[in-house]
Amino acid sequence: MIAIEQDLVELTRQLMLMRTTEFEPEERRRCIDFIRSHIDTLDNLQLREVEQNGNISLLANPVGHDEPDILMVGHIDVVAHLDNSVYRGEVIDGRIVGPGSGDMKGAVAIILEVFRNTLRKNPQASIGIAITSDEEIGGADGIGHLFGSAGVRCGIALVPDGGSLNRITIHEKGILHLDLNCTGRTGHAARPWLGKSASEHLIERLQALRERFAKEFPTTSDEWHPTCAITTLNTPNRTINRVAAHAHANLDVRFPHPHTTTEMLAFIKEVLGPEIEVEVIIPAEPADFDPDPLFQKITAEITGQPVELEKSHGGSDARFIAAQGIPAILSRPLVGNLHAVDEWIDIESMGTFYKIYQHYVAQRT
Repeated sequence: MIAIEQDLVELTRQLMLMRTTEFEPEERRRCIDFIRSHIDTLDNLQLREVEQNGNISLLANPVGHDEPDILMVGHIDVVAHLDNSVYRGEVIDGRIVGPGSGDMKGAVAIILEVFRNTLRKNPQASIGIAITSDEEIGGADGIGHLFGSAGVRCGIALVPDGGSLNRITIHEKGILHLDLNCTGRTGHAARPWLGKSASEHLIERLQALRERFAKEFPTTSDEWHPTCAITTLNTPNRTINRVAAHAHANLDVRFPHPHTTTEMLAFIKEVLGPEIEVEVIIPAEPADFDPDPLFQKITAEITGQPVELEKSHGGSDARFIAAQGIPAILSRPLVGNLHAVDEWIDIESMGTFYKIYQHYVAQRT
């Protein structure tokens, strides 16, 4: 393992020890403080924290470069797991394994080391970082707020939260996370006709929605069409012989251009009908990205492999940046099993990706 890989492994594992889930704000605070202490010894550095609805973001750039040519963007929040003991990084077969390794504390470690080493050599380099803590719950209070009402701007954003080592994301699907509620009338299960089952009605309407999606958006070879996943379905009823008066479900809807959140929401409400209450949790329009040819050239040269431009069924904070007309580049090291307890990031690819960023930053700044 070369020196930079050793540094990246150590830093990633330190970041992974902090349980930065949406339910543990004190751990997210601790992680932001740790990152701040990792870079605040740099000369000529300007640090700023922005808090929105309890979600903290950290911005850093050299003094006089409030709108840097390059802004590297990452998030420290991870998905929650029931067992707190899994929040650690183990090195197994050339990988760092554990929650947050691939999404995206390994990439955050790379961002921090590129930032630190660049400014050590050139304190006036036009480079900045933005580290947020709410991407896994939609990003509205982090990058959404920073590039919205907070007015953050840059020349180009590097967002290592999509694609892969030789794959750059140029299209992302839009997202609708929806909360569904249905109200009926309780009654004894021995005489179900005296009640009105909310769970049965909700299931019936969800089945109708599945059928309409299959009809309106038939499956294609690359699945580049709207999809709808029922991710939760439950009722507060805890009595087996009582008809449920309330039922709840969540939907995760993904859709490419030319579909919009307004269009998709109207379609879903029309199919579900007036008795299903629909609340939007996360709305995100589809996004398109135009990666810098220089970045593609450097990636191909360092990896020795051609670069592929790809579509992504997932979403990232890059959509908020693209909405302001700012170019964003989405690629990252080799990762796998994202959001699982055995999530991983490949160590050798971390070193390679560090070189890609380092060379690109040096030529752009």
